[in-house]
Amino acid sequence: MTRVAAVDCGTNSIRLLVADADPATGELLELDRRMTIVRLGQGVDRTGRLAPEALERTFAACREYAEAIKEHGAERLRFVATSASRDAENQDEFVRGVMDILGVEPEVISGDQEAEFSFTGATKELTGRADLARPFLVVDIGGGSTEFVVGDDHVRAARSVDVGCVRMTERHLVRGGVVTDPPTEEQIAAIRADIEAALDLAEETVPLREAHTLVGLAGSVTTVSAIAQELPAYDSAAIHHSRVSREHVHEISDRLLHSTHAERAAIPSMHPGRVDVIGAGALVLLAIMERIGAREVVVSEHDILDGIAWSVA
Repeated sequence: MTRVAAVDCGTNSIRLLVADADPATGELLELDRRMTIVRLGQGVDRTGRLAPEALERTFAACREYAEAIKEHGAERLRFVATSASRDAENQDEFVRGVMDILGVEPEVISGDQEAEFSFTGATKELTGRADLARPFLVVDIGGGSTEFVVGDDHVRAARSVDVGCVRMTERHLVRGGVVTDPPTEEQIAAIRADIEAALDLAEETVPLREAHTLVGLAGSVTTVSAIAQELPAYDSAAIHHSRVSREHVHEISDRLLHSTHAERAAIPSMHPGRVDVIGAGALVLLAIMERIGAREVVVSEHDILDGIAWSVA
């Protein structure tokens, strides 16, 4: 066993996994998994820069994670940064801050690398399942981008496109610095048009419709599952490997897009940091399911973070 730590810093959230990895058996024994909403990508689509307050929220989470990594005695650490820091003019500030706190340089990875990690993390437990036909299409709906990966045991094709729950919310739902509550039909149609254009791009390199099993990752998808199950609180065990039908996703997406902030916040399983962006995230999932004709999505709590941990091990 090798004790490893992995940090995934995305547009909306930063997450930590400390685990004992056994490459011989393919087992990843989780010791600590946590997530903090930091909105690192706040305003990046508009300004091209990481906001000072967004950097400070991210550094505060890094300091907390540094304590946990030290406490568990992880031997190796890998810090991966995704869409928001890739896009920012001042990414050097972000890199310096992380190095000062955690002692490692954040790797600003490409969309293709992101997709590879997501696929490994999501499918390592599924490859022996007789009830899930291959190839898999793994879809990781992030804050700033969405990754599409098709593969069997290994990745066959991958593509990252700039459509995510935060990016779509900021681009289409914010007016005068405030999120429209609820959105107009014109705003929803504008989001949908961006998603469809992104799916066209993804299909240029990834055979989306050849997949037999859709596996959905990240907070938008897991939250939709929690709502579908009417969970009294967010429950990772109940969400992991749950299945949600396309009809149910359609119903939930419609409900979220036509509800107020207060109504979304009152959903028991809703993380406060997702209240304003969940509608756009659910719509991305629905559009993907409709495009490929998927009857259901298999929801995974294991994703890019687990893939990063395996890469360290």
